[in-house]
Amino acid sequence: MTATRSFVPIVGVVGFHHARGPEIESWFGVEDGIDPAIDDDWSFLPFMALSDGAHAATEDFSYFTLRRRRSSKGPATSVFGISCTRQIDSNALVHRPADVTRSTVQKAVVAIAHSPQCFGQLREKLSMVTGAWFAQKDFTDVDILKKFQESLVTNLRDSDDDRDQYLGLPLRELIYEYKHQTLVLFKCCLLQPKMLFFGSRCERLCMMQFSLISLIPGLLRNLEDCADPDFDSYEKKIIKPTSLKSSERSSLLSYMGLPLQLFGKGSLFGPYTPLQQLDVLADFGTKSYIVGSTNSLLLQQKDRYSDILINLDESTINITSSSLRNALALSAADRRWIDFLTQTITSTWDENNPSRPKTLGYMGSEEFIRLQFEEYLLALLSSVKYHIYLENPQNSPLLSIEGDPSLDFNTEWIHCWRQTSSFALFAAHTDSHLFDIVEPRHPTTGNLSFEDIQRRLALQIQTLHLDERLASSKELLNKHLATGHKKVSTAFTSLWADIEAMREAQRNRNQTGATKTTTTTDENFHLPSSETISTETKPPTPSHRFAARAPDLSIAHASVAAAGQKAGAYFSSWGTWASERRKGWATRTTTGNGGEEGGRGEDVAARVREKRSWDSGLGRSAMRKEAKGGDGIGRLDA
Repeated sequence: MTATRSFVPIVGVVGFHHARGPEIESWFGVEDGIDPAIDDDWSFLPFMALSDGAHAATEDFSYFTLRRRRSSKGPATSVFGISCTRQIDSNALVHRPADVTRSTVQKAVVAIAHSPQCFGQLREKLSMVTGAWFAQKDFTDVDILKKFQESLVTNLRDSDDDRDQYLGLPLRELIYEYKHQTLVLFKCCLLQPKMLFFGSRCERLCMMQFSLISLIPGLLRNLEDCADPDFDSYEKKIIKPTSLKSSERSSLLSYMGLPLQLFGKGSLFGPYTPLQQLDVLADFGTKSYIVGSTNSLLLQQKDRYSDILINLDESTINITSSSLRNALALSAADRRWIDFLTQTITSTWDENNPSRPKTLGYMGSEEFIRLQFEEYLLALLSSVKYHIYLENPQNSPLLSIEGDPSLDFNTEWIHCWRQTSSFALFAAHTDSHLFDIVEPRHPTTGNLSFEDIQRRLALQIQTLHLDERLASSKELLNKHLATGHKKVSTAFTSLWADIEAMREAQRNRNQTGATKTTTTTDENFHLPSSETISTETKPPTPSHRFAARAPDLSIAHASVAAAGQKAGAYFSSWGTWASERRKGWATRTTTGNGGEEGGRGEDVAARVREKRSWDSGLGRSAMRKEAKGGDGIGRLDA
């Protein structure tokens, strides 16, 4: 039996005293006269069990680690505690103690076990037991707590520690909420910085940390050194594997150096860490840790107590160390890998049951996510080993491997990881040619491509729910467009009908005017006088002009007809005059022969004079006189 398995699970009660504060009231499962809080120096246990802000919730859970001193039963090691906090109105108690002066009574039932792997099932049992104990309204009756401790001994003794029992926030929720930052936090854990988690909800705060460390295969089963920076038992017991059974997953993981030990000498893990434990964080011997707090006072001193701060209430990550910020920058291959995983989770997300895909299939499930991270981690370890192999000038590159695959994992991150104690332990207990076992290649190797951009855009649309938001807007827009189209069509139809009516009315008026003009011309054969024209073309009064719906063209048509008659009479008179002149010229040409030469000269002189008279306007005026009668109206039969 190992040192951790030799620890018998115990149950305790922590209450809040109005004068002394949190204090341990009783233990169950220990020998009479023995107080494990004194023997193992669990002076911070009451503050770990009753977390800051627990009074604001009906029920809250806290997870913490405790150190167990070396004894005759085993070496010094870490044990793990979980508490369930509730409160009740003091007036409702059957037996109210005299020292209860507050309106409410707050207590926490604590269970301490050798491993956190059992906390998944233990949490549900602890919740039911605590609720039943409070429902009795009599805290002096503790039989239910005694039976609960006895059942823990039986259940934990029969449990299989070698079987993976994961604990923490469901990975689907983790990736859905933090997306590519999930990979940033995962790689940050491997660098062993000072990680501080903050949140007002204690249980969610603790589950977030357990989720991250559970992504490293086998680490939850090897946390015996996490409660104290001085513990270093894991490094002393680890043995370098010399054989490999490729058919066994556990043998492959062990040969590849897993689990990567994050909590060894100088490291600390405290899912919930009260303010009373800050001295341990600030101690010179504490080089790295992963801790959580619900007290906002730590936010004011984040630069002192953290290299990276994860605020769960605001879903933000603040990296205060510049070197750490450069190391945690994701490469194009890293971003492609986590984007694919995020898109898979988002496309199978079910709001009613976030813990499993809505398709109920393997893609996007918890097992699928863990297998993806395991594949990523194995490829990372193999690539780093090949990178070290290439650094030796005596080694020639392998033809089957193109370039240096470690570049896809960010060379700055690899440089920082090689400075950690975790890497030193990994390098000392693994074979130098791990790349012969696992291909040294990033799962999504390659530079940034157009498909990566499309995937990120699609992921952003799914994340922001733009398709759902735009669906209602699109429907409303189509409705408005249809209404507008109907209104515009009606307006154009009405306008076109009005135009056609106006054109038809104008054609009718033109035909009527033309008929009247033709009749007048045939009967009278004279142009209208200037008085008549001026009277007919007199513009209408303003009231008449604005009252008319369409312009009246009958007057303009009459003016055009009169001008046409004038032009016709003019050309007719000119044609008659020209005909008479030709007759006169022909008569003079055919006069007697004896006077031919003299007549020809006189005829030429007469023509010249006639031409000059015509050019000077006499001819034109004469033509007008001949073409007009005494009344000034041209005769067509002249």
